[in-house]
Amino acid sequence: MRIVVSEQVDEQALALLEGAAEVVYDPRLHEDDGAFAEALGEAAALIVRNKTFVGPELLARAPQLRVVGRVGVGLDNLDRDAIRARGVIATYAPGTNAASVAEYVLGAILEFRRGFGTVSASLHRGEWDRPAAIGGEVFGMTLGIVGLGDIGARLAHRAQAFGMRILATDPAVHEGSLAVQEFAVELVPLDELLAASDVVSLHVPLIDATRDLVNARTLARMKSTAFLVNTARGGLVDEAALAEALREGRIAGAALDVRRQEPPSPEDPLRGLPNVILTPHVAGVTRESMRRASLHVAHDVLRVLRGERAVSVVG
Repeated sequence: MRIVVSEQVDEQALALLEGAAEVVYDPRLHEDDGAFAEALGEAAALIVRNKTFVGPELLARAPQLRVVGRVGVGLDNLDRDAIRARGVIATYAPGTNAASVAEYVLGAILEFRRGFGTVSASLHRGEWDRPAAIGGEVFGMTLGIVGLGDIGARLAHRAQAFGMRILATDPAVHEGSLAVQEFAVELVPLDELLAASDVVSLHVPLIDATRDLVNARTLARMKSTAFLVNTARGGLVDEAALAEALREGRIAGAALDVRRQEPPSPEDPLRGLPNVILTPHVAGVTRESMRRASLHVAHDVLRVLRGERAVSVVG
């Protein structure tokens, strides 16, 4: 019984798999078409991250495939209809990176308020400008969370400890929900959230209804002192409109971990703007979250191969 792993997984998960089956592991296997096709020929299971597209072409190369494991949360690289049509089970790792993303957002807020990077760079240049290093507090700020799912709720919990007022908008959440009841979240319409928030953090999936959710109109609703944080999907933000708003001072700053094009083109309108924090889609990627996700998927893949039901089946 062969398990093919075409991208990086945690070493503990790899050891677990190797104790139960033949494992073909190469973190860059997805880049070698010939070797990948050969490995898939006798594969009962395939484990991927986000760079391997599992669609009809790949499935045709894996006639014995029974299960696909996605080490992560997003499912953009899985053709669910094609996988379902082949009778293959797909599993993933929901919730395993939620703490990492929530901490990233709080880190971005602290950087916006205190400017640690800028202040440290100034001192490394031999300067000692205390007035320029004076920042602001997070305490008392209003955080607007767009999407109060697993990540949004964890962010609310942590923001509550910082003494922030927390607003949220999510049509799937009601007044009896955990975050509302336990973390003092106020549910409000999107326009009200945008107008009242000092920080707006996006935590919704990319669907037709949310594409370009942040655009010229919604940006105009935000305070000129407000910050935007996007750790969800790049397509939620009209980047040209955001760049214009940032250059003109219509909002104070942005932290973007996800982009419409990854990596961005050389003509990226946000590159070089001093009020923008850019990271390469790593908000949910920490050593701890990678281990949680890898182990969760490895256990689920082995369950399926043993004829048992997976815990986290892709719908």
